[in-house]
Amino acid sequence: MSKTKKVKYNYNRHTATFIILAILSLAMIFPFVWMILSSFKTAVDVYQYPPRWIPSTWNWKNYSTVFEMIPFLRYYINSIVTTIAETALQIIVSVLAAYSLVHLKWPGQGFMTALMRSTMFVPMVVTMIPMYLLCASLGLIDTYSGIILPQITTAFTTFLLMSYFASIPQDMIDAAKLDGCGPSGVMMRVVVPNTKGAIATATLFSFLGNWKSYTWPLIITTKTEYRTLPIGLKYLTMESSSEYQVMMAAAVMTILPVLIVFIFFEKQLVRSITLTGMKS
Repeated sequence: MSKTKKVKYNYNRHTATFIILAILSLAMIFPFVWMILSSFKTAVDVYQYPPRWIPSTWNWKNYSTVFEMIPFLRYYINSIVTTIAETALQIIVSVLAAYSLVHLKWPGQGFMTALMRSTMFVPMVVTMIPMYLLCASLGLIDTYSGIILPQITTAFTTFLLMSYFASIPQDMIDAAKLDGCGPSGVMMRVVVPNTKGAIATATLFSFLGNWKSYTWPLIITTKTEYRTLPIGLKYLTMESSSEYQVMMAAAVMTILPVLIVFIFFEKQLVRSITLTGMKS
C-alpha cells in the first residue's frame, strides 16, 4: 500500500511540474510568436483592438521596407564579420588562458588569476574612455579591428572554461605526458577533446554577447559602413517610429543567426549543463 501511495505521489508531483513548466514555456514563447506574426501584418492589423493574432493579409513587403529605410544589409554583414571574429578570438584566448591557469605552473599564477577575477567587478563605463583613447592613438577608429580587438578578452569565458578544465583527472594528463606529449599536446589531445561541451557552451555565450553588443560599436564607429545591427535597429526605430510591423520584420531577420547558432550547439549545450559538476 505504501509503495502505491509513493508512486501516485511522485506522479502527481511530476504532473504539477510539467504543467508549471508548460505555462512558463508558453509565456516565454509568446513574445517570439507575436513578433513573427506581427512582421507580416499591415499597419491596420498592428493597431487593431482587440489584438489580432493572425494577419488579415500576409504582408511580405515589410521585409523589403527594412532594406529601403536603412542600409540593413551592410549592418548585417558588419555584425556577422565582427561577431564571428570576436567569438573565435575570444574562445582561442580563453582556452589558452584557462589551460595555463589550471594545468601549468609559473610565477605569478595566483596573482594573475586574482587580477582576472577582479576585472569581472569593473563596469564597462570605467574602462570605456581609456580604451577609446588607446584605440584612437592606434588609429583604430572606424575599423573592424577597433570593434573586434578590445572585446577578445573576457574573464567570464576564461573562468567558465577553467571550471571544466579543472575537472579533468590528473591521471589522464600524467599519462599523456608519459606518452611524450608536451603542454600543447596535452591541451590539444586531452583537455580540449574532453571539454567540447564546455567550449561549445562558451562559444554560444560569446556569440550571443558579441551579436547584441551595442555600446562599444557605437562609440568606436562614426561611419555608416562600420555600424552593426544593434545600432542599425536604433536608426530604424527613429525612421519608422510608428511602423511596428517593419520593426518586427527587422527583429525577425536579426534573430535568425542566433537561432541557427543555438540549433547548431544545442546538443553540446544540453550535455554541458547535464554534466555540470560531474567528474570524469
